[in-house]
Amino acid sequence: MQHSTQKAFAAALALAGAGLIHATAQAKPLTIYTALEDDEVTEYMAAAKTAMPDVDFHVLRLSTGDMAARLLAEAKNPRTDVIWGFAVTNMLDPRIHDTLMKYEPAAAGKLAPIYRGKDGTWFAATGYMAAFCVNTDRLKARNLPMPASWEDLAKPVYKGELVMPNPAASGTGWLQIAAILQGLGQDKGWDLLKRLNVNMAQYTSSGSKPCKMARTGEYAIGISFAFPAMQSIEAGFPVKMVIPSDWEGYELEASGILSSTKNPDDAKRFLDWTLSPEAAALYKKYKEIVTIPGVEPSEQLMKAGLPQDVDKVLFPIDFEKSAAGRAETLKTWQQVTAR
Repeated sequence: MQHSTQKAFAAALALAGAGLIHATAQAKPLTIYTALEDDEVTEYMAAAKTAMPDVDFHVLRLSTGDMAARLLAEAKNPRTDVIWGFAVTNMLDPRIHDTLMKYEPAAAGKLAPIYRGKDGTWFAATGYMAAFCVNTDRLKARNLPMPASWEDLAKPVYKGELVMPNPAASGTGWLQIAAILQGLGQDKGWDLLKRLNVNMAQYTSSGSKPCKMARTGEYAIGISFAFPAMQSIEAGFPVKMVIPSDWEGYELEASGILSSTKNPDDAKRFLDWTLSPEAAALYKKYKEIVTIPGVEPSEQLMKAGLPQDVDKVLFPIDFEKSAAGRAETLKTWQQVTAR
């Protein structure tokens, strides 16, 4: 009887030990790289931690260009588990795309095909689109006309009054030139970009910075994306958001899991959460494009000037073509914009 009790006790200890090992394994931190804006990341992660209190999140926010460079530099020794909200053009770079594991949350199946990878390695819950942030006070002080298009911005009257993101560093900068080059073709597209370059005061590494520089009156026009324009208007700055009438570029923010992850279970839970109704409700505060069915743009964005039917104004970007030609396009860009 005593021997039998000892055996039972030993078995119980073994089970407890196995449970401890299992719990320790589940306690591995989840590292996430993201190119989403700082203010949205803060709010999204607060909600994610509430939904998954047992997960130890480590989040690193980088600009699109910096994040791509980091992922490539770490290719032989990956440091992250999850890529979250990353420009799909960059995600489709084979050197990055080939590091992803196949995982598609159940909710991703409800997204339109353009918003998810054919091979099930990525999906995009959100996106952003080009917008001009026009400082109406500065425009009036310099007796400048209100621009409506990219062609307008190339007029000599705007010389020294424009600032835009560098496409090598910023996803916002890339979507802007990608739409122009695909829409006009190489010859006419580069001609327009050369004429815009003559008027450009500077290029920034951040997609939102041009809007912030324009809203304070440093420049008349910040070529940016819709959300910082909306933020600026809401905050009371003298800003008008203009959606260009020609070659309206946009980008999708893709998410996926690296096949090298040591914490696939929590990585999958997190990606599932990014498509949840709770996450979708938060996206409406920040995003002009939400791909989850049934989610409409926020009232603030509509008041700021976002078109009622966003899909109708977007240029139909070929993202695979955009990704394939990226290196050559950036090389030409450096030559065209050299001062």
